[in-house]
Amino acid sequence: MKFTLSWLRDHLDTTASVAEIADKLTALGLEVEGIDNPAEKLAPFVVAEVLSAERHPQADKLQVLQVDAGNGPMQVVCGAPNARAGMKGVFGPPGAYVPGSDFTLKVAAIRGVESNGMMCSERELELGTGHDGIIELPGDAPVGQSYAAYAGLEDPVFDIAVTPNRPDCFGVRGIARDLAAVGLGTLRERPVRPLAEDGANPVSITIEEGSGCEAFSARMIRGVKNGPSPDWLQARLRAVGLRPISALVDVTNFFSIDQARPLHVYDAALLNGGIHVRRGKGERFDALNDKAYEAAPDDCVIADDKGVLGLGGVVGGVSTGVTEGTTDVLLECAWFDPVAIARTGQRQQVHTDARARFERGVDPLTLEQMTDAAAAMIVELCGGTPTGRSMATTARWSDVTALRAIALRPERVESLAGLSLPTDEQNRILSALGFGHGANGWTVPGWRPDIDGEADLVEEVARVAGLDRIPSTPLPRDAGVAKAVALPSQRLERRVRRAAAARGFNEAITWSFIAQADADLLGGAAHVLANPISEEMKVMRTSLLPGLARAAARNLSRGATSVRLFELGRRYLAEAERPTLSLLMAGEADPRSWQAGKARAFDAYDVKAAVMALLGEAGAPVANLQLAQGAGDAFHPGRSATLRLGKAELARFGELHPALARALDLPAGTQAADLYLDALPAARDKGRARPAFTPPALQPVTRDFAFVVPDSLAAGDLVRAIRGADKALITEVRVFDRYQPADGDLSLAVEVALQPTDKTLTEADLAALSDKVVASAAKLGATLRT
Repeated sequence: MKFTLSWLRDHLDTTASVAEIADKLTALGLEVEGIDNPAEKLAPFVVAEVLSAERHPQADKLQVLQVDAGNGPMQVVCGAPNARAGMKGVFGPPGAYVPGSDFTLKVAAIRGVESNGMMCSERELELGTGHDGIIELPGDAPVGQSYAAYAGLEDPVFDIAVTPNRPDCFGVRGIARDLAAVGLGTLRERPVRPLAEDGANPVSITIEEGSGCEAFSARMIRGVKNGPSPDWLQARLRAVGLRPISALVDVTNFFSIDQARPLHVYDAALLNGGIHVRRGKGERFDALNDKAYEAAPDDCVIADDKGVLGLGGVVGGVSTGVTEGTTDVLLECAWFDPVAIARTGQRQQVHTDARARFERGVDPLTLEQMTDAAAAMIVELCGGTPTGRSMATTARWSDVTALRAIALRPERVESLAGLSLPTDEQNRILSALGFGHGANGWTVPGWRPDIDGEADLVEEVARVAGLDRIPSTPLPRDAGVAKAVALPSQRLERRVRRAAAARGFNEAITWSFIAQADADLLGGAAHVLANPISEEMKVMRTSLLPGLARAAARNLSRGATSVRLFELGRRYLAEAERPTLSLLMAGEADPRSWQAGKARAFDAYDVKAAVMALLGEAGAPVANLQLAQGAGDAFHPGRSATLRLGKAELARFGELHPALARALDLPAGTQAADLYLDALPAARDKGRARPAFTPPALQPVTRDFAFVVPDSLAAGDLVRAIRGADKALITEVRVFDRYQPADGDLSLAVEVALQPTDKTLTEADLAALSDKVVASAAKLGATLRT
């Protein structure tokens, strides 16, 4: 929600500064996301007078101007047809940034003639769409004065985040009411000017029960003259991001921002009979947003005797849109059921300011007042004579407008919010927010549909009184109640997260929702969202890799040469949620250098080392893991593997499949891994104390063996077989060499570490152990190399 300071002051009599207003808004729960002051970007531009204008010697459509901006004549080349001697306009000196054209001015030669700056148009300064000529100012405009100050553009624009439960704050009036309640000013009265009516509204209005519309108020205004709205209104709409269209349309947009009250206007001459609010019947119509829609049976439509005019509360139609030739206009002010509007908008995939307000709930008690206020503004800006107001309602309207009273016990503010406030202060706050006090409690105003019970009133009192006034008091802990402890799964996640960071990986936190197309790359999705935020967040992820891939691609596209990412999160499978840690490595493993030469890319051994280290940190018996080639369709079949412990699969790692890497905008050779944390064996509880450090008393011994092995034998299988030859003495087996001539057998050399415990090993002991090692290797087809 955007609004300007001057717009706020129309409703709030205050002298508070911009900073004070911003602080109070955030304290009230209306978080300020940004404050933009248009005057700041226009600070270099000044009022200037054109002293002379002569034809450019080298271009028929250019002129050479002598311009006085307060410091004497300067030469400026200008292509505007309206530039002439004696006029005053807006001058940008060299060094000024032109926001509408996105460039910085400098002294330059244009077709051989030096130009020192620029005379500007409305579009170049983002003050409008006009670009046929430069801005023309009145003759009394002071030369040399800041244009922003002269034009009154010193009007900061606030951008606040409005929570869904505050539909009233989609209007400036509601925001001003909150600020007045917190003591930042006084809420101004905005009386509606009385109208001189001319007869009854000739357009009949009927509402079908269950259509989604509960009330429809209307006036016809005859003899209007539609055209551009006044400068002040256009400036306000532009400031909040709306494009001025015409006076009649601008009035409806004004009330949408000013009062959180969407309105609509119809060209009465284009209506065929009366207005009928009903359900859709499959009719198609062209909407004002240049799209065509088909009205579904559950959609609320506004129609006449001929057909559909628009989707009620969502978007109007072209067939009865107002134009410059409109002379008679029908003004609509209706109340639509929020749920019906939300479902229609979602079904039709159309987002408008009207829908945003109606689906959150607009005030049902001010329909007649807003109809009269808007009609008065139309008469003021466009002339014309209004008819009487007509209003159609449904049987449910009495329930919608029924006043709700909620009792508030003063002591509940302290028991629920922890804030001790006198009853008088509580009453003042609620009264300032528009609640009425009666015998049955506090009457809820129509603009607060979110207030439903006593706790809501307590929240309002605490919010306005100041959440910072609530004392910070620790909760008491009864004797014998254990302190909070982390679950084993939480401790495991902390360990592997720290271990991944220690190995140089950066943690990423990506969305749990991904696009259907990304999910299909990895076998599809088990869960599809019924109400997705967007098509890019339509399904629940079954892998963390798409999110990491998109993050890595963004970093690589911005110049990163080496990306190492990890994420610890959940995969959402058909049977359960699975905690998983995923790694992704792309780009350069080592940069180029004078020692190593060109840069080295990541390979499968880099990601394997990371996986083994993380599994070791997680407590997995790394030495006992079985490695099998291949890791599924997502990975390169010859450069990936799976790690298992018995039947449990603990991890998959390797190079991404080239087709998948291309689909995810990643470079070839990208490495990735998935560690399945819920598959890890539970750590045995060994108590909190660490075992005492007991270094061995005897010297360790190492022996090297070289085996000729079959090409199909995995090195890991050979290592496990040798380790099993004597589990008491052999502490480590490591492959340290691999040799295979072009036409010869494969040879693997291993180092076996032995740790005696009770006596020094003799030559006979070592020979016996060597025989065991050779025998264990022979079972796999390996023979000792001679």
